[in-house]
Amino acid sequence: MNINHTDEAFGLGGRAQVGAPVLDPGINGRRHEDARTVRTASTNSQNCEDQENRQQQQQREKKAAERLLPLKLKPLPAHSEAEMKPTKLTYRHDSFSWGNLLFLCIMPSFNQSIFYPTVFFLTGIPGFETYHAWFSIPFCCLYAIAISGNGMILFVIITESSLHEPMYYFLSMLSFTDLGLCLSTLVTMLGVFWFNAREISFDACIGQMFFIHGFTFMESSVLLAMSFDRFIAICNPLRYATILTNSRIIKLGFAIVIRGTTALVPLLLLLKRLSFCRSHVLHHSYCFHPDVMKLSCTDTKINSAFGLTIVISTAGLDSVLILLSYVLIIHSVLSIASPEERKKAFGTCVSHISAVAIFYIPMISLSLVHRFGKHAPPLVHTLIANVYLLIPPVMNPIIYSVKTKQIRKAFEFNMSSFQNTTSSTSIIFLLTAVPGLEEFHSWISIPFCFLYITALSGNSLILFAIVTQPSLHEPMYYFLSMLSTTDLGLSISTLVTMLGIFWFNAREISFYACLSQMFFIQLFTVMESSVLLAMAFDRFVAISNPLRYASILTEVKIAQIGVAIITRGTLILLPLQLLLKRLSFCRSHVLHHSYCFHPDVMKLSCTDTRINSIFGLTALISTAGVDWIFIFLIIASPAERKKAFRTCISHIGAVAIFYIPLISLSFVHRFGKWAPPYVHTLIANAYLLIPPVMNPIIYSVKTKQI
Repeated sequence: MNINHTDEAFGLGGRAQVGAPVLDPGINGRRHEDARTVRTASTNSQNCEDQENRQQQQQREKKAAERLLPLKLKPLPAHSEAEMKPTKLTYRHDSFSWGNLLFLCIMPSFNQSIFYPTVFFLTGIPGFETYHAWFSIPFCCLYAIAISGNGMILFVIITESSLHEPMYYFLSMLSFTDLGLCLSTLVTMLGVFWFNAREISFDACIGQMFFIHGFTFMESSVLLAMSFDRFIAICNPLRYATILTNSRIIKLGFAIVIRGTTALVPLLLLLKRLSFCRSHVLHHSYCFHPDVMKLSCTDTKINSAFGLTIVISTAGLDSVLILLSYVLIIHSVLSIASPEERKKAFGTCVSHISAVAIFYIPMISLSLVHRFGKHAPPLVHTLIANVYLLIPPVMNPIIYSVKTKQIRKAFEFNMSSFQNTTSSTSIIFLLTAVPGLEEFHSWISIPFCFLYITALSGNSLILFAIVTQPSLHEPMYYFLSMLSTTDLGLSISTLVTMLGIFWFNAREISFYACLSQMFFIQLFTVMESSVLLAMAFDRFVAISNPLRYASILTEVKIAQIGVAIITRGTLILLPLQLLLKRLSFCRSHVLHHSYCFHPDVMKLSCTDTRINSIFGLTALISTAGVDWIFIFLIIASPAERKKAFRTCISHIGAVAIFYIPLISLSFVHRFGKWAPPYVHTLIANAYLLIPPVMNPIIYSVKTKQI
């Protein structure tokens, strides 16, 4: 019997083929009965399969929910043969697929990126938070010693041609890495101690870690290069100059930088795959890799293994090679017959051995504490971390200055040259009050005393009101308190010399006292210019973006702006004062003002002052000039113009009374050679006294809250 089976028999909804033979009714009836039986069985099977599918779907959804947790992916259970049978599935958007599994397997870090912390919180000295301001004093001293000491080492090696040798090139590399290590942590550490500025973003933390560990690995490499230098100098002195040429030293320097960078980049990238869902409080005042890694709630075995590999392949390998080089050096020295030559050979290595010891001992101690000191007090972690960070940069300049004869001689030569310069110059300058009216100085002092009293009392009252009134603890008044502080500093910087001339005719001032007075006058001038720029930015944000005003100008950011203002002025002005020390003063020693003013002092020199003039003009343009341009652009903006006459009158007045006398005095000194002396005196005193006197009056009259 020829029967064409159709898809209908398998419940797939097919049709009989056209042209199939017609069967008799009996056969046809049995066929329909068989078909109904098959359809009934198919329906029951379909219901069972639908129930299994629903159960499987629920299991898959449960597993998918588990995968959203920051845990490892669990292996999928083995499927039974029944589950592997082909079934009629209804595909939905949330159904499981091998593509989803592949995505979850190869993209785990992107799923975990939602657990990146917004900020970490740094820690100063745990348990002593109320004494952080006092603890900052020794830390500031250590930073000052480290930065100035390594800066002096670099300066001496660069300026002294007798030190242009391989040993001192490597020493300059060591000083450079120590400087980098200090500067990498200076801001966060002093921010924690001074302003309790504990927050640091995740990316900033990674950046700080890169520089801290980068300079650490570089210092280890430099110490290895220095041991190689000592090995060649002692074991093969005849070929020393041909082996360690300048080009090879440069290549070594590049290799040191590249080695540290390539070792660190993968280590920090591995941190970005971790999730941080625990506490975000770090145990140090800077970001340290093991400290950050401990806060992760995901598996850190890869990070730990890679970090350990990096430490062993850099600091570990370097220390072994340094030890091996000294074994060879000792073997070579012991073969020398003369005891004097042995002593001399060992003497050249004492500084390097000390540098190696003060670098590796704190580093190993910190690693051991992080590895095995889980139950150690937090104070121990903090102490060792700060020793590891600050002791090598502080001690290296001291060791090499004391133990290296050439460095010590270079220091002595530079100090004697400075003393010779100042002794050849005039030690005493003569100040001038009002030329031609010396007989009336006591009477002229009356208005000057009145102006000083007004400036000192007015700015002090502004500061007192802002400090004591909680309603004035807002960004605008914080900047106003900075303005009053700079005005007070400017007035006090000249008070003694000016009244000394008017009352006692005390015109003499020493060279160093003159330098100091110039520094403070110019520092407070640059700071006042910066404060006026900050106040313009404050008004701009308040007018153009009032809803975000409080979130943009937080107390921490205002404190950081204040520190930046002081740092900017100091860094720009220190070289200006140092450049004056190289000049000789063999002309008249009479200054044209009642205080020391940089262009006035510079004119008395009988040596070339072009470098001083160019640097002074650059400093003026990069501070007051740039600030004035930005203030003008902010005030001239459309958002500022609408409310300028209502909210910015005080600030515009302060800008005018500061910049007009400053520009006038600069023009008189630049182009007013034939102007009468009293014109110089009048403008110089207006520049000095008008802003401190007028600012409190303007802000008291025009600011309702004050």
